[in-house]
Amino acid sequence: MQYAILCYHDEKVTCAWSKEEDDAVMAKLGVVTERLAREGKLGPVARLLPTTAATTLRKDREPPLVIDGPFAETKEQLLGFYVVDCGSLEEVLDIARELGAVNPGGAYEIRPVGFFAPGRSAS
Repeated sequence: MQYAILCYHDEKVTCAWSKEEDDAVMAKLGVVTERLAREGKLGPVARLLPTTAATTLRKDREPPLVIDGPFAETKEQLLGFYVVDCGSLEEVLDIARELGAVNPGGAYEIRPVGFFAPGRSAS
């Protein structure tokens, strides 16, 4: 069984790190992820850009509403994520609308990925 580990932290803290501090953290994480990859336990790894880069598609109204920012209700929990390769925000929104059409309610938060390491399939 595969598990997603969703990493939460205070953006005010992580965005204040210097490049050197950020590089040091990423190097330490790299040691762990390289070991997990050698063990065949690592799947895709993505680092999201800050929530200020987010766009949300509110699916609970017709037509769905597109708004800037991470405006999912706090009573909603993050259940998973899709990683898609698109040429524009509009293309991503089209995909989110299509997913929303078959999965009513809730919201999709759309965030650019700042770092992606594909790893290996965890099997």
